[in-house]
Amino acid sequence: MKKVSILTSILVLALSTVAFASEGGAASGGAVNIALVCIAAAMAVGIPAFGCGIGMGTGIGGACSGIARNPEASGKITVTMIIGLALIESLTIYGLVISLILLMANPFIG
Repeated sequence: MKKVSILTSILVLALSTVAFASEGGAASGGAVNIALVCIAAAMAVGIPAFGCGIGMGTGIGGACSGIARNPEASGKITVTMIIGLALIESLTIYGLVISLILLMANPFIG
């Protein structure tokens, strides 16, 4: 049996209020809903960009270290690094797509 961390439990409890929220409050708090959507859109881009930046830095650092230790393998290491960086960058683009969906498909904005 896996142990559930306290942070995971808090996140589940905090997000359950959003899942069970009724639609009746949507009409009265339009400005609040716009602000929440804008914050969610910013977080949908910011968090993946932060994580991908850390991942890219670690990957490039590892590639540079590998090339410094074995210069003959620099071609294979470079190709593998570029493919890995492209896959990491795609995660940030997914966050951007989610952000655009939040902003464009929201009835409170526009």
